[in-house]
Amino acid sequence: MDMYIFEYSELIKNLVKSDLKVKYQSSFLGFAWSMLNPLLMMLVLYLVFKNVFRFEQEHFDLYLLIGIMAWRFLVNGTMTAMTSIAGRSSLVTKIYIPREILTFSMTMSAFISSILEFLVLIPLLLILGASLSLTILLFPLIHALYFLIVYGISLALASLYVYFRDLNQIWDIVLQAGFYTAPIVYPLSLVPEKYMFYYLLNPITRLMIMYRDALLYGTVPHLSDFIFVTVFGLICLAFGTQIFKKLSPRFAEEV
Repeated sequence: MDMYIFEYSELIKNLVKSDLKVKYQSSFLGFAWSMLNPLLMMLVLYLVFKNVFRFEQEHFDLYLLIGIMAWRFLVNGTMTAMTSIAGRSSLVTKIYIPREILTFSMTMSAFISSILEFLVLIPLLLILGASLSLTILLFPLIHALYFLIVYGISLALASLYVYFRDLNQIWDIVLQAGFYTAPIVYPLSLVPEKYMFYYLLNPITRLMIMYRDALLYGTVPHLSDFIFVTVFGLICLAFGTQIFKKLSPRFAEEV
């Protein structure tokens, strides 16, 4: 990432604080809704898959909850950051700052919200019968790698959204499809062995495995998963940065 993150650190901090303040103060339940949403979704999916399809998976409730909470970071991060340029026209047209700051601050806001949600998950792991392991200390690293992916995608979406305002509808459909192409609500064991190689090419699949290994099963994720996700994150960041830099010269005219 460019040095602007350090040079404009105070501005980024203020933008993140402003985003979080608006997000939680505008909601009647505030931060509580951030936990109620995945909990209610987990409950519905648990009842459906456990009782209707009769999935057999140890700690299936926590398996679902971890997957849903991890997926929410991608959804919330990209959907909010998509409007980071078009939705802040005064900052784009009236003052000079690196425009990436606007996207970075919104992605960072979603990142912090996601961390807070996972912190609430820790006591739930104990309450629902799971045991904590030192592998939980790998969570910051896993989440940081996930941030690279979300931020890279957000840079591309934010710059394209300035020119194509129906992109949010298209991306919403992509996210809905993506929800079922990773083991978020069903066990990985259901994927046929002959398709497993292709299935593991999805970095979100790898991330779901890594989160559950570290938080739920107390095992260290495979080094190959770390390498795969890191490489993909760097590619996303490079790709998103290139698109952003190519389209940014006309942002002021388009917003």
